[in-house]
Amino acid sequence: MKDIARQSMSIKVESMDLLNGQIKMEAHASATYLAMASWCEQNGFFTSAKFFFKQAEEEREHMMKIFNFLVDTGGNPISPEVTGINHDYSSIVDVFESTLEHEVKVTKSIHNIVKKARELGDFATERFLDWFVMEQIEEENTVRDILDMIEVTGTEGVGLQMIDNKVLDWID
Repeated sequence: MKDIARQSMSIKVESMDLLNGQIKMEAHASATYLAMASWCEQNGFFTSAKFFFKQAEEEREHMMKIFNFLVDTGGNPISPEVTGINHDYSSIVDVFESTLEHEVKVTKSIHNIVKKARELGDFATERFLDWFVMEQIEEENTVRDILDMIEVTGTEGVGLQMIDNKVLDWID
């Protein structure tokens, strides 16, 4: 009887499947932000590169939080295969617009998992995701602030250097 209790999961299977999808999304984000950091380095946006290196680490930390939560709840976390990483961007504006698009997708995914967990009565998963809901507000606002700053400074001449230097405000 003890073995059955040890093998049972406290997480709902549907929640686990959605969280495994989120693990893959966070891993993809981490790899994408590494590609963006590389693009920034190659194009002279060294401060922006630091920003994206930091973002890549954060996304991996998010992935690991979810992975460990699944372990803790008796679930089966899946180590994701990451493919389809874009390495080509037309401009620093393109990089940050792509970042915002991605963060909005992540937010929608997190909200979907919270909604499903609530429907399933999976209170542990819902509570666990509270931190991610608030984190996404911060992530989206940061990128929107950077895009607003780009719009104000422009992307001609000195404006590009000002953009890169100002990104330093969003690191740490």
